[in-house]
Amino acid sequence: MKILILNSGSSSVKYQLLDMTEQTVLASGLVERIGEATSKVKHVRRPGTDQEHSHSEAMSIRDHATGLTRVVELITGPETGVIASVSEIQGIGHRIVHGGEAFSAPTLVDEAVIQGIKDQIPLAPLHNPGGLAGIETALRLMPGVPNVAVFDTAFHQTMSPEAYRYAIPKELYSELKIRRYGFHGTSHFYVAKQCARILKKSLQETSCITVHLGNGCSMAAVKHGKCIDTSMGLTPLAGLVMGTRSGDVDPALHAFLADNKGLSIREIDTLLNKESGLKGMCGHNDMRDIHDLIAQGDTDAQVALRVFCRRVTQYIGQYLALLDGTDAICFTAGIGENDATVRRLSCATLAGLGAILDTQRNADALRGQVTEISTPASLIKIFIIPTNEELEIATQTMEVLGAKEAERESGTH
Repeated sequence: MKILILNSGSSSVKYQLLDMTEQTVLASGLVERIGEATSKVKHVRRPGTDQEHSHSEAMSIRDHATGLTRVVELITGPETGVIASVSEIQGIGHRIVHGGEAFSAPTLVDEAVIQGIKDQIPLAPLHNPGGLAGIETALRLMPGVPNVAVFDTAFHQTMSPEAYRYAIPKELYSELKIRRYGFHGTSHFYVAKQCARILKKSLQETSCITVHLGNGCSMAAVKHGKCIDTSMGLTPLAGLVMGTRSGDVDPALHAFLADNKGLSIREIDTLLNKESGLKGMCGHNDMRDIHDLIAQGDTDAQVALRVFCRRVTQYIGQYLALLDGTDAICFTAGIGENDATVRRLSCATLAGLGAILDTQRNADALRGQVTEISTPASLIKIFIIPTNEELEIATQTMEVLGAKEAERESGTH
């Protein structure tokens, strides 16, 4: 079964075409700067194999429909293609950032689902419109191919009210649905499932802390396979320190900046989302650049790294308390998978809580491989588990389509 995965942002479309029979990537690519004078397209056929072939081009792509049309041309073209026609695609899975309280599971797209996604736009004004554009364009370009919406927030919908409610007037929750939602849910779910597999347990028997560290960072406390808490909130700004996002700050900071710097609420929002985090502290949001600066003796970079790791440690401590014992701590995403120093500093004070890092295993861990990095004496295992959000979206898409087919068959007998 071939599944096309689309991640449509406000000005970009990322895609992968997967053969789920062997769970291999047939093609992947990115269309970016949609709507600008010159857009960029990168397409890779059979990435990671001896048949890999890359194709790049600059052209004018005025909207998502034009961009997705070009994607279809590339995956079916004589030189760049991997399938003869879109009729070989059995399903299309769409990453949708925000499902609000309306969606707690992947869902087959119909008019009601499209309206439901539109209803969540106030919660994700920068992201959901792009996802909708991807869905509506796919429906036009590939009629008859079923589309499935997979929501970044869905995995966290199992949180209880004491986890997701803010201590603000009740009517703000009732009227505007202001609460903790969390994001990166597809990644957290995938990593939790992989953790269960490694431990040779069912997901329902598994408890773990998933630590997704990239340019965006979040964590989740998973008890018996279900999320009971997560670090991001109403928006992706809350929680951990990130590349350009501040993470948790005193909420009164907004009024303080308005009074003392004359900043508008929109200027403050931009400052906290795009000019803060690692970038705000030392001028760089790439952890590799920060390590280079530290090697040169840059004290701002040293402080930024330690603030970043301390916040991770603090959330691990919170979640260990909430979980009342856990099987594993799982590091994932770009920094989590590849940065031994971040993992070491984040785990440096956890031995008393039962999580003991093996510094040699941690330092020797190979890129892209599942690795246990705790000592044999550690009561809580520590893993590196590479995430694969596209594969998880494809898996959930197949599950939805399979359930629909089973429902159809049972209705005909």
